[in-house]
Amino acid sequence: MTSDPGGAPATTQEERPVAAATPLRKRFGVKGFLLLGAAVIALDVLAAILVPPFPKGGAPGQACDYPACFINSVIEFPPPAVVLDLSPATAPAVAPMVYFHPSISSTILTMWIVMALVLLLAFLATRRMRQKPGRVQNAVEWAYEFGSDFAVGIGGEGARRYYPIFAAFFLFILFSNWSGLVPPVGRIEQLRAPTSDVNITIGLALTSFVLFQGEGFRRLGLRGYLGKFFPIGEFRHGIGAGILAMYVGIIELFLEFVKPVTLSMRLFGNIYGGEVALAVISALTLAIVPVALLGLEALLNLIQALIFSVLTLMFILLAVEGHESEEHRPAAAGGVSVDHPAPRSADNHQPVAA
Repeated sequence: MTSDPGGAPATTQEERPVAAATPLRKRFGVKGFLLLGAAVIALDVLAAILVPPFPKGGAPGQACDYPACFINSVIEFPPPAVVLDLSPATAPAVAPMVYFHPSISSTILTMWIVMALVLLLAFLATRRMRQKPGRVQNAVEWAYEFGSDFAVGIGGEGARRYYPIFAAFFLFILFSNWSGLVPPVGRIEQLRAPTSDVNITIGLALTSFVLFQGEGFRRLGLRGYLGKFFPIGEFRHGIGAGILAMYVGIIELFLEFVKPVTLSMRLFGNIYGGEVALAVISALTLAIVPVALLGLEALLNLIQALIFSVLTLMFILLAVEGHESEEHRPAAAGGVSVDHPAPRSADNHQPVAA
């Protein structure tokens, strides 16, 4: 704590985030959340009156039976809608389960919008960085330091260098998840939450896979990294030890290829399942119930973004960690090895003099 020439104590850098965060909490407290909930309810009521549900493939104003038609009219099926077909002549008449066709889907378009929004917010938050920070800079620095300390807390000091990757995955996935909760995303065919499409989540998982595999090869080298899965050197300790080590290493190798599958399917399943549940509840109940479910879904979306980014960070740290055999520590003063304590006498359990 320092004082200015007038005698008033100056705010330290550690206290600035608290001072900056307090007005935000006061400005957007319980009243703000109530107003936000009232706005969502009013928007749902107006939408039901002005644009009532109609059967899929039908025309607006067409009769829609409750409840089956109400549910089917708001549920999006896993394949995303095609916004722009780049090759209409080669489009398959009946889409197979897995196929390649150049087109821009609704999830890709929404993903580009989310990316532009994240980059714009990052630019606006960091364009006027000063030695004497203001409230916005204080909030940004506090968020960065909080996230960095969180990464170090779960992964050790070595996680600090990989924090930008952790933060990039977290922010992008979080905004992608939350985009599905904001109209008109999910209400019109051209916009849909990116992470509710399995193609997007597989792409994110493969990006994570390339990152931690590449970092493992870069830090340990080709021989050191492959030695984690093919520990041939263990045969020096016997044939049994070598076979067991190779068996464990091959299992770990197969698990490496399971990681992107679990990353992608976990994220897709939770986000798509949450959207289906929210759509069904919105179609069958009054607007007040979906508002409560909307808050729960926002929290779950944050947790899913955190899980994906934390797992990516931990996979990177595991990839750069060698599996070589532990070496004996150097001998302590007096010539006695630390790993092998000095012999003790049988009667008094005291060390025998050398």
